[in-house]
Amino acid sequence: MGGQPPNIEEMLRRSQDRVRRFMPGGLGSARGIAIVILIVILLWALSGFYRVQENERGLELVFGEWNGEITQPGLRWRWPTPIGEVLTPPVTQINRLNIGFRDASDFGGRGSTSRDISNESLMLTSDQNISDVDFTVQWRIANPADYLFNILAPEETVKAVAESAMREVVGQTPLDDLLTTAREEVQIKTRDLMQVILDGYGAGINIERVQLQKTEAPPPVIDAFNDVQRARQDQERLQNQAEAYRNRIVPTARGEAAGILEEAAAYRERVIKEAQGEASRFDQIFETYRSAPEVTRRRLYIETLRDVLEGANKVIIDEGAEGGQGVVPYLPLNELNRNRTANSGDQ
Repeated sequence: MGGQPPNIEEMLRRSQDRVRRFMPGGLGSARGIAIVILIVILLWALSGFYRVQENERGLELVFGEWNGEITQPGLRWRWPTPIGEVLTPPVTQINRLNIGFRDASDFGGRGSTSRDISNESLMLTSDQNISDVDFTVQWRIANPADYLFNILAPEETVKAVAESAMREVVGQTPLDDLLTTAREEVQIKTRDLMQVILDGYGAGINIERVQLQKTEAPPPVIDAFNDVQRARQDQERLQNQAEAYRNRIVPTARGEAAGILEEAAAYRERVIKEAQGEASRFDQIFETYRSAPEVTRRRLYIETLRDVLEGANKVIIDEGAEGGQGVVPYLPLNELNRNRTANSGDQ
């Protein structure tokens, strides 16, 4: 607490004395100059050490020319500047590129609004309709040497290739399919086409994924387009209803037709059988008539009278009765029995 502060002048004097003892001639002597040069060379050589991170690969340049080797992660040494230089591109980093719109990631993470870029997103479909397509491309470095030395502006190249590939794929796709069922197919085709083009450039870039963000009609015609879509949905609904009605009514009609055909077939069989029975009975009567004509004629007469008079009210008149009115009393036993049966049923 009560100690004296260090004497700066004394410390400087002692340091100068140590230097004089190490270099009696001072820094201007040959020995001093050699030591200074040696220290500078040592520091220059030590500046050649560099570290390659896990997500990077190193490419060493000697006088601006790549030596053909790609260094792996770890502590490495290369020729110091200005003889050597090292480039360490991030090969595992997934880069994201927005096309047709800009969001917060395009402005350093500031803000939350998205801005549409119509000159990138407006595309013509195969059925001559204009579509507004926003999509993102995810890519990474596959070959760091090709990436660094074969293309001048990698991100601008990926953007130009993505726009060209998407326009080609959308130009082969109808608008309805683009908005509904063909989204996944469009993404895959665009990614594959981009990869083919970039491989042709020797860009050393691998396209990981193409993802559609928004596919719709342009804002000036969106209301008319929605009206068309609703009309098409109504058309499909009515077609489905008609199809359901047909599927319900046709089997019913076919069943009824089959029933009518079966009834007609049964009626035909019954009529044929009855006709055959009548014909057979007539043949039998005819054979009987040939053997006993008088008896057969009498029997047919009696049977005919029975059939005719069976349900009629009958009055018997005996014209040969003497002293009488000729009316023979008739007791309708059958009707009495019928009435007795009906009365017992009501009770």
